[in-house]
Amino acid sequence: MSGPGVPADELGAHVSTAGGVYKAPERARDIQSVNLQLFTKQPSRWAEPELSEEAVRRFREEREGVGIRVAVSHDSYLINLASPKAELWQRSFQCFVGELERSVRLGLDFVVTHPGNATDGTVDEGLARNAEGVARALESVKGETRVLLELTAGSGSTVGGSFEHLARILELVPPEGRDRLGVCFDTCHAYAAGYDLVEGYEDVWTRFDDVLGLDRLGLFHLNDSKHPLGSRKDRHEHIGEGTLGPKPFRRIMNDDRFREVPKLLETPKGDDMVTLDRRNLALLRSFRAA
Repeated sequence: MSGPGVPADELGAHVSTAGGVYKAPERARDIQSVNLQLFTKQPSRWAEPELSEEAVRRFREEREGVGIRVAVSHDSYLINLASPKAELWQRSFQCFVGELERSVRLGLDFVVTHPGNATDGTVDEGLARNAEGVARALESVKGETRVLLELTAGSGSTVGGSFEHLARILELVPPEGRDRLGVCFDTCHAYAAGYDLVEGYEDVWTRFDDVLGLDRLGLFHLNDSKHPLGSRKDRHEHIGEGTLGPKPFRRIMNDDRFREVPKLLETPKGDDMVTLDRRNLALLRSFRAA
C-alpha cells in the first residue's frame, strides 16, 4: 500500500516532524520512500513532551495509510549515558526513558542512540554506565521497540567508535534486555572511525561479524563523509560526493547479506530537502540496477 510512484524497497531518510509527528509518514511518501527516521521531540532540548492520544492515533493511521514499512526514532543529542557526572547521567536516563516510551506508544520499530561521552577519559567505565542506562530503560519500558546502538566516529571522549565498544555494551546488558538490542551502522561514522569501506570492504564486515555478529545489524545510516578515513570527524556528505565515493554504497546496495536491512539517509538537507533526498535515494537505487 505504498502508493503509485513509491518504491517498496528498504530505503528511506530522516524526515521532519514540523507541525506534528503524524506528518512524518506523508513526508516520507514525498521523497518516494516507505521507510523513515524522525525525532519524537526537539533533539537539542531537555524538555520532555507528552504525546496526546490524538497525536499517537493520527501517526499510526498515517503510517498505515501511506504504507510505511519501517519507522525509527533518533534520540536526543543531549543524552549522555556514558557521563561520569551523576546529575547529567540521571537527566540523560530520564530523557532516554521518555524517548523509548514515546517510541513504543507510536509503534516505532527502533530507537537509535549514540553511546555517549566518557568525559573523564574512563572508556571502560563509560561503556558500563551506558549499558546500565540502556538496561534499566529496557526493563522500565516494555514493548516491541528495539534499541540500536549507533557506531560513532570516535572523536574525543566519545565511546562507541569501535565494534568492540558496542560489543562490550551488549555484553554488559542482561540477557533479557539484550534481545531488544542491535546495532546501527553509519557509513560516515565507520569510515571516520577507521573502518575502510572503500579498500577493505570485506575485511570490515568480517570484523563486524567476528565481534558483533551480522544478526545484530538492525539498520544502516547511509551517509558519505566530508573527511578522510580515520579522521574521527562526523560530517555527512551526499552519496558519492564525499571521501567514500560511490564504490562502497554500490557494494552495500548489491550485498545479499544486507538486502532486507533498512537503509536511511542522513545526508545534508539544504534548502530543498525533498529534491535532495529524492536525488540521493535515486542514486542508491541506480547502484542496485547497475
